[in-house]
Amino acid sequence: MVNSRENLDLTTFAARSADAVEWRISDAPVDYAEAAAFMEARVAAIAAHQAPEMVWLLEHPPVYTSGTSGKAEHLLDSRFPLISTGRGGQVTYHGPGQRVAYVMLDLKRRRPDVRAYVAALEELIIRTLAAFNVRSERREDRVGVWVKRPDKGDGYEDKIAAIGVRLKRWVSFHGIAINVDPDLSHFKAIVPCGVVDPRYGVTSLVDLGHPVAMADVDIALRQAFDEVFGAAAATLPETA
Repeated sequence: MVNSRENLDLTTFAARSADAVEWRISDAPVDYAEAAAFMEARVAAIAAHQAPEMVWLLEHPPVYTSGTSGKAEHLLDSRFPLISTGRGGQVTYHGPGQRVAYVMLDLKRRRPDVRAYVAALEELIIRTLAAFNVRSERREDRVGVWVKRPDKGDGYEDKIAAIGVRLKRWVSFHGIAINVDPDLSHFKAIVPCGVVDPRYGVTSLVDLGHPVAMADVDIALRQAFDEVFGAAAATLPETA
């Protein structure tokens, strides 16, 4: 399949100022509502040029979230809370073992192009997974990043990472979620991202036979981010 996002020039996403991107890593799970409130405040500060851009790496306690295209019928079992969000996309799951990266960048100073920004996030994921010898791909007709599963049958693919973004005054927030070692059974209570075709499921690095530590994923993410978006600042200690 020819994917038009593959042809987008991502080089213009490098920062156009000397301001470094701050990184925060939270060791303990962060409540989703708490994270959303923090992002709202930080995005406002970035837009007002009162704070630098930020990438926040964290995990959430088990929760289902619904984006602007979410449908109530895609929650099949209310085993965990469902929270409506302002991000794009449909219903997804967040929980322990999933590396969430909330990316707060000033696209007005970088490149005010939503489609190209989503492609850049896809590239960030693809390069991160390549560090663990996992070949993942984007799909024009499906959101997220996918891996082929010939072991399951012809045409089978599994999603290994999700993308959901929101912009306010051209500052991005929300971001990506990479399945490192979450409980994959928790995805069975939803129709993940609205994909109903039985050939398309959900997987993780561990499910694919790569027992990767979260810290190793963070290192690979940092390197891939620097390649796609430009160099970052030193990681901040968790203060929340």
